[in-house]
Amino acid sequence: MTGSKVVAFGHFQPERIVPNTELEKLVETSDEWITRRVGIEERRWGTGVETVDSMAIKAAEMALRNSADIKATDIDLIVVATCTATDRSPNMAARVANALNMEQGPATMDLNVACSGFAHAVGIAQGAIAAGSSKNALVIGSEMLTDYTDFSDRTTCVLTADGAGAFIITASEDNGISPVVWGSVPSLSDAVRIETENDMKFAQNGQSVYRWTVTQLPKIASQIIDRAGMKPEELDAIVLHQANLRIIEPLAEKIGAPNARVATDVVYSGNTSAASVPLALSKMMASDEPLPSGSKALLFAFGGGLAYAGQIITIP
Repeated sequence: MTGSKVVAFGHFQPERIVPNTELEKLVETSDEWITRRVGIEERRWGTGVETVDSMAIKAAEMALRNSADIKATDIDLIVVATCTATDRSPNMAARVANALNMEQGPATMDLNVACSGFAHAVGIAQGAIAAGSSKNALVIGSEMLTDYTDFSDRTTCVLTADGAGAFIITASEDNGISPVVWGSVPSLSDAVRIETENDMKFAQNGQSVYRWTVTQLPKIASQIIDRAGMKPEELDAIVLHQANLRIIEPLAEKIGAPNARVATDVVYSGNTSAASVPLALSKMMASDEPLPSGSKALLFAFGGGLAYAGQIITIP
């Protein structure tokens, strides 16, 4: 079996910044209510020119620029995690390959597991490399959630945002990605949804989701850490799905990693579904205080499906 590791990160967000005060003009809400309930202060919305594939391409280009050794022509697998693609075919991954002039013809696939899609996609890329089917993979999470937002629903429109994040993953003698832990809760499969019967608008049963997250997520996080052969205090960073700061903070505390830096990009980026984990980590690595090389970061996402997935990666 071949090991794998992450070698580069990339991300993209639309230029339009939407503070809570702007939402006060759309629905009956307030900056104080939004901040207190979900912890979001602002988010990024598309300007009318962005699409799921265009944002995925931008994030991929940044990841390739950040990669010293892997070029577009070296990529043999592209996996795009999204639940907001507007077209059924061609898939977003094929459009990324075309835009990046990958004439060598990498395998291209889209993956729809909603909010946990990126962590699932990392697991798939890792498995393909272990099986010898791939050597260099480009894994992207890209979402245009505002295309599916009901702007008359104050419980959901304050959450949603747009963006993309990307990893480049390559074969390695040293395994820099732990085995993925993934699963679902079939009885809650419709707790988070974008369905035709609801005019394809994002909706959720917030209370059901919240109860499940506070009771079950700490147990699953422990499984991810155990599967990696680690202890919580050995974690250097925790990058959870950026759904709600009021979920992220208590979950990070229950994981019991006192030395870990916790990603809270939701405060400034909102909920970008499958894009939120790679977006948050890539922005952290592009900041003035990136994680040191060799750091161990827990990636853990959960949401629509009701599905979850997570792994621990070594920072390049």
